[in-house]
Amino acid sequence: MNRFTKKWGLVLRVLAIVAVLLLLKGLINFFNLDVASANPLITALVGGVIFTIAIIFTGTLADYKESERIPGELAASIKALYNDTKIIHISGGKITDDMRSHIRELLQVINSNLRQNSWRSGEINPAMEAINRDISILSEKGVAPPLLVKLRSELTNIDRISNRIETISETTFIPAAYGIAELAVAAVLLVLLFVKTEPYYEGLALIGATSSLLIGLILLIKDMDNPFEVGKDTYADVDLSHLWRLEEYLKEK
Repeated sequence: MNRFTKKWGLVLRVLAIVAVLLLLKGLINFFNLDVASANPLITALVGGVIFTIAIIFTGTLADYKESERIPGELAASIKALYNDTKIIHISGGKITDDMRSHIRELLQVINSNLRQNSWRSGEINPAMEAINRDISILSEKGVAPPLLVKLRSELTNIDRISNRIETISETTFIPAAYGIAELAVAAVLLVLLFVKTEPYYEGLALIGATSSLLIGLILLIKDMDNPFEVGKDTYADVDLSHLWRLEEYLKEK
Protein backbone atom coordinates (compact mmCIF):
# COMPACT_ATOMS: atom_id res chain seq x y z
CA MET A 1 0.00 0.00 0.00
CA ASN A 2 1.44 3.39 -0.97
CA ARG A 3 1.78 6.25 1.50
CA PHE A 4 -1.10 8.27 0.02
CA THR A 5 -3.55 5.37 0.38
CA LYS A 6 -2.25 4.60 3.87
CA LYS A 7 -2.88 8.18 5.00
CA TRP A 8 -6.01 9.17 3.07
CA GLY A 9 -7.66 5.85 2.16
CA LEU A 10 -9.86 5.78 5.25
CA VAL A 11 -10.74 9.47 4.82
CA LEU A 12 -11.87 8.90 1.22
CA ARG A 13 -13.95 5.94 2.35
CA VAL A 14 -15.64 8.08 5.01
CA LEU A 15 -16.28 10.90 2.52
CA ALA A 16 -17.96 8.45 0.15
CA ILE A 17 -20.33 7.31 2.94
CA VAL A 18 -21.02 10.91 3.99
CA ALA A 19 -21.77 11.88 0.38
CA VAL A 20 -24.49 9.21 0.28
CA LEU A 21 -25.91 10.51 3.56
CA LEU A 22 -25.98 14.10 2.29
CA LEU A 23 -27.71 12.97 -0.90
CA LEU A 24 -30.28 11.20 1.24
CA LYS A 25 -30.65 14.37 3.33
CA GLY A 26 -31.30 16.34 0.14
CA LEU A 27 -34.05 13.93 -0.90
CA ILE A 28 -35.65 14.11 2.56
CA ASN A 29 -35.64 17.91 2.35
CA PHE A 30 -37.01 17.87 -1.21
CA PHE A 31 -40.02 15.80 -0.15
CA ASN A 32 -40.47 17.86 3.07
CA LEU A 33 -39.88 14.88 5.32
CA ASP A 34 -37.50 16.75 7.68
CA VAL A 35 -40.12 17.26 10.36
CA ALA A 36 -37.93 17.12 13.49
CA SER A 37 -36.85 20.40 15.04
CA ALA A 38 -33.37 21.23 16.24
CA ASN A 39 -33.12 21.35 20.05
CA PRO A 40 -30.48 20.98 22.80
CA LEU A 41 -31.29 17.27 23.22
CA ILE A 42 -29.66 16.57 19.87
CA THR A 43 -26.47 18.29 21.02
CA ALA A 44 -26.52 16.22 24.21
CA LEU A 45 -27.03 13.04 22.17
CA VAL A 46 -24.07 13.80 19.91
CA GLY A 47 -21.89 14.58 22.96
CA GLY A 48 -22.87 11.30 24.62
CA VAL A 49 -22.05 9.31 21.50
CA ILE A 50 -18.63 10.96 21.17
CA PHE A 51 -17.94 10.19 24.86
CA THR A 52 -18.81 6.51 24.32
CA ILE A 53 -16.57 6.31 21.27
CA ALA A 54 -13.74 8.01 23.18
CA ILE A 55 -13.84 5.25 25.84
CA ILE A 56 -13.55 2.53 23.19
CA PHE A 57 -10.81 4.44 21.36
CA THR A 58 -8.75 4.77 24.56
CA GLY A 59 -8.91 1.02 25.23
CA THR A 60 -8.07 0.12 21.63
CA LEU A 61 -5.21 2.64 21.52
CA ALA A 62 -3.49 0.97 24.50
CA ASP A 63 -3.32 -2.36 22.64
CA TYR A 64 -2.25 -0.59 19.45
CA LYS A 65 0.67 1.18 21.15
CA GLU A 66 1.83 -2.16 22.57
CA SER A 67 1.47 -3.78 19.13
CA GLU A 68 3.81 -1.21 17.58
CA ARG A 69 6.69 -2.66 19.66
CA ILE A 70 5.90 -6.32 19.01
CA PRO A 71 7.33 -6.80 15.46
CA GLY A 72 10.69 -5.28 16.42
CA GLU A 73 10.93 -7.27 19.66
CA LEU A 74 9.93 -10.50 17.92
CA ALA A 75 12.46 -9.97 15.13
CA ALA A 76 15.19 -9.18 17.68
CA SER A 77 14.51 -12.37 19.68
CA ILE A 78 14.49 -14.58 16.58
CA LYS A 79 17.71 -13.02 15.29
CA ALA A 80 19.39 -13.38 18.70
CA LEU A 81 18.33 -17.04 18.87
CA TYR A 82 19.76 -17.60 15.40
CA ASN A 83 23.06 -15.83 16.14
CA ASP A 84 23.52 -17.64 19.45
CA THR A 85 23.70 -20.96 17.59
CA LYS A 86 26.83 -19.68 15.80
CA ILE A 87 28.88 -19.62 19.00
CA ILE A 88 28.11 -23.23 19.83
CA HIS A 89 31.03 -25.46 18.84
CA ILE A 90 30.47 -29.18 19.21
CA SER A 91 31.70 -32.16 17.26
CA GLY A 92 29.85 -32.71 14.00
CA GLY A 93 27.88 -29.46 14.05
CA LYS A 94 24.79 -30.99 12.43
CA ILE A 95 22.59 -30.17 15.38
CA THR A 96 23.38 -26.45 15.14
CA ASP A 97 22.69 -26.51 11.38
CA ASP A 98 19.36 -28.22 12.08
CA MET A 99 18.52 -25.67 14.74
CA ARG A 100 19.21 -22.73 12.42
CA SER A 101 17.00 -24.40 9.81
CA HIS A 102 14.22 -24.77 12.38
CA ILE A 103 14.54 -21.10 13.36
CA ARG A 104 14.17 -20.07 9.71
CA GLU A 105 11.11 -22.31 9.44
CA LEU A 106 9.60 -20.71 12.56
CA LEU A 107 10.03 -17.24 11.09
CA GLN A 108 8.52 -18.37 7.79
CA VAL A 109 5.48 -19.77 9.61
CA ILE A 110 5.06 -16.55 11.61
CA ASN A 111 5.29 -14.37 8.50
CA SER A 112 2.94 -16.66 6.59
CA ASN A 113 0.34 -16.29 9.33
CA LEU A 114 0.69 -12.52 9.34
CA ARG A 115 0.38 -12.29 5.55
CA GLN A 116 -2.79 -14.38 5.67
CA ASN A 117 -4.28 -12.20 8.45
CA SER A 118 -4.66 -15.17 10.78
CA TRP A 119 -2.76 -16.57 13.74
CA ARG A 120 -2.78 -20.37 13.87
CA SER A 121 -1.08 -21.70 16.99
CA GLY A 122 -1.36 -25.19 15.53
CA GLU A 123 1.33 -24.24 13.00
CA ILE A 124 3.52 -22.09 15.23
CA ASN A 125 3.73 -24.36 18.28
CA PRO A 126 5.21 -27.37 16.39
CA ALA A 127 7.85 -25.08 14.86
CA MET A 128 8.80 -23.85 18.34
CA GLU A 129 8.78 -27.40 19.73
CA ALA A 130 11.35 -28.43 17.10
CA ILE A 131 13.70 -25.72 18.41
CA ASN A 132 13.00 -26.81 21.97
CA ARG A 133 14.09 -30.37 21.09
CA ASP A 134 17.27 -28.97 19.55
CA ILE A 135 18.07 -27.21 22.83
CA SER A 136 17.53 -30.49 24.71
CA ILE A 137 19.98 -32.25 22.39
CA LEU A 138 22.52 -29.47 22.95
CA SER A 139 22.11 -30.00 26.69
CA GLU A 140 22.85 -33.72 26.30
CA LYS A 141 25.98 -32.87 24.33
CA GLY A 142 27.34 -30.77 27.19
CA VAL A 143 26.83 -27.21 25.93
CA ALA A 144 27.50 -24.63 28.66
CA PRO A 145 24.40 -24.09 30.88
CA PRO A 146 24.47 -20.24 30.61
CA LEU A 147 24.18 -20.52 26.83
CA LEU A 148 21.33 -23.02 27.13
CA VAL A 149 19.56 -20.64 29.51
CA LYS A 150 20.02 -17.84 26.98
CA LEU A 151 18.52 -19.96 24.20
CA ARG A 152 15.57 -20.98 26.37
CA SER A 153 15.03 -17.38 27.42
CA GLU A 154 14.81 -16.16 23.80
CA LEU A 155 12.47 -19.03 22.87
CA THR A 156 10.25 -18.27 25.86
CA ASN A 157 10.11 -14.61 24.84
CA ILE A 158 9.09 -15.60 21.30
CA ASP A 159 6.35 -17.80 22.77
CA ARG A 160 5.13 -14.95 24.99
CA ILE A 161 5.00 -12.51 22.05
CA SER A 162 3.24 -15.13 19.91
CA ASN A 163 0.52 -15.55 22.54
CA ARG A 164 0.13 -11.78 22.80
CA ILE A 165 -0.28 -11.42 19.03
CA GLU A 166 -2.97 -14.10 19.08
CA THR A 167 -4.80 -12.36 21.92
CA ILE A 168 -4.73 -8.95 20.24
CA SER A 169 -5.68 -10.35 16.82
CA GLU A 170 -8.51 -12.61 17.93
CA THR A 171 -10.02 -10.57 20.76
CA THR A 172 -12.34 -7.63 20.17
CA PHE A 173 -12.30 -4.85 22.77
CA ILE A 174 -15.62 -5.12 24.68
CA PRO A 175 -17.97 -6.24 21.86
CA ALA A 176 -20.98 -4.87 23.79
CA ALA A 177 -19.39 -1.40 23.76
CA TYR A 178 -18.97 -1.64 19.99
CA GLY A 179 -22.63 -2.55 19.65
CA ILE A 180 -23.74 0.38 21.81
CA ALA A 181 -21.49 2.82 19.92
CA GLU A 182 -22.67 1.64 16.49
CA LEU A 183 -26.32 1.81 17.55
CA ALA A 184 -25.81 5.30 19.01
CA VAL A 185 -24.06 6.56 15.85
CA ALA A 186 -26.86 5.17 13.69
CA ALA A 187 -29.44 6.88 15.93
CA VAL A 188 -27.63 10.24 15.72
CA LEU A 189 -27.33 10.05 11.95
CA LEU A 190 -31.00 9.12 11.62
CA VAL A 191 -32.03 12.06 13.78
CA LEU A 192 -29.79 14.48 11.86
CA LEU A 193 -31.27 13.35 8.54
CA PHE A 194 -34.79 14.31 9.64
CA VAL A 195 -33.91 17.53 11.49
CA LYS A 196 -35.01 20.71 9.74
CA THR A 197 -32.07 23.12 9.59
CA GLU A 198 -32.10 26.81 8.80
CA PRO A 199 -30.27 28.07 6.82
CA TYR A 200 -30.31 24.85 4.83
CA TYR A 201 -26.75 24.80 3.48
CA GLU A 202 -25.24 25.69 6.85
CA GLY A 203 -27.10 22.81 8.42
CA LEU A 204 -25.97 20.53 5.60
CA ALA A 205 -22.34 21.44 6.32
CA LEU A 206 -22.77 20.74 10.05
CA ILE A 207 -24.41 17.38 9.36
CA GLY A 208 -21.59 16.47 6.98
CA ALA A 209 -18.92 17.40 9.53
CA THR A 210 -20.62 15.57 12.40
CA SER A 211 -21.28 12.41 10.41
CA SER A 212 -17.69 12.43 9.07
CA LEU A 213 -16.33 12.55 12.61
CA LEU A 214 -18.56 9.81 13.99
CA ILE A 215 -18.26 7.42 11.04
CA GLY A 216 -14.52 8.05 10.73
CA LEU A 217 -13.88 7.24 14.39
CA ILE A 218 -15.92 4.03 14.26
CA LEU A 219 -14.08 2.80 11.15
CA LEU A 220 -10.70 3.78 12.61
CA ILE A 221 -11.34 1.93 15.86
CA LYS A 222 -12.44 -1.20 13.98
CA ASP A 223 -9.25 -1.07 11.90
CA MET A 224 -7.05 -0.49 14.96
CA ASP A 225 -8.63 -3.42 16.80
CA ASN A 226 -6.50 -5.82 14.71
CA PRO A 227 -3.23 -3.96 14.07
CA PHE A 228 -1.50 -6.96 12.46
CA GLU A 229 -3.62 -7.04 9.31
CA VAL A 230 -1.94 -6.95 5.91
CA GLY A 231 -3.75 -5.78 2.77
CA LYS A 232 -5.07 -2.89 0.73
CA ASP A 233 -8.19 -2.37 2.88
CA THR A 234 -6.31 -1.77 6.12
CA TYR A 235 -5.14 1.69 7.15
CA ALA A 236 -4.15 1.55 10.85
CA ASP A 237 -1.64 -1.27 11.05
CA VAL A 238 1.77 -1.68 12.65
CA ASP A 239 4.95 -1.90 10.59
CA LEU A 240 5.86 -5.56 9.98
CA SER A 241 8.83 -4.79 7.75
CA HIS A 242 11.28 -5.90 10.51
CA LEU A 243 10.02 -9.47 10.12
CA TRP A 244 9.95 -9.36 6.30
CA ARG A 245 13.56 -8.11 6.19
CA LEU A 246 14.73 -10.66 8.76
CA GLU A 247 13.28 -13.50 6.70
CA GLU A 248 15.22 -12.31 3.64
CA TYR A 249 18.37 -11.88 5.75
CA LEU A 250 18.20 -15.44 7.13
CA LYS A 251 17.56 -16.85 3.66
CA GLU A 252 20.80 -15.24 2.48
CA LYS A 253 22.63 -16.79 5.42
